[in-house]
Amino acid sequence: MLEFFQQKTVAKRTFLLQPGEIDRHVYFVTRGCLRMFYTDMEGLEHNICFYPENWWSCDIVSFFKEKPAVNAIQALEDSEVYYMSLSRLEELFVAIPKFERFFRILVQNGFDLYQKRITSSLSKTAEERYLEFRKIYPGLESRIAQKHIATYLGITPVFLSMMRKEKQL
Repeated sequence: MLEFFQQKTVAKRTFLLQPGEIDRHVYFVTRGCLRMFYTDMEGLEHNICFYPENWWSCDIVSFFKEKPAVNAIQALEDSEVYYMSLSRLEELFVAIPKFERFFRILVQNGFDLYQKRITSSLSKTAEERYLEFRKIYPGLESRIAQKHIATYLGITPVFLSMMRKEKQL
């Protein structure tokens, strides 16, 4: 299976995808952490997802439909990734049919995570969302900037700091 992948080291702050580009690769993170984020009309960034070790990353709509991405993917830490193109992924599905099932389940689990994230942001308090973040991404808060966690939670870094201090979270 590894023959279908390429490997590269990605320096912190490097963009793997910019808005408007077509996402040409799916990534598997072996070291470090990536993030996917959206930048609104006022220039504010909104973190959608983090991809630490052993997570897969891509803008799924852009990758599979070959459409320009609205999101960006950037390394938050020096990272190592395995990656492959859509055509290589299709070749892998033919060569190892069980991988197609694995990837389908992976996409289903990712969709489940996105739905839970949307529901959480609509119905839970900031503290509940923060505790959920810690459960989904254990140990990540000590590795990435507080501002990234805050934008993921939909709050300001100052509010996150106050909440953590007040609740000793």
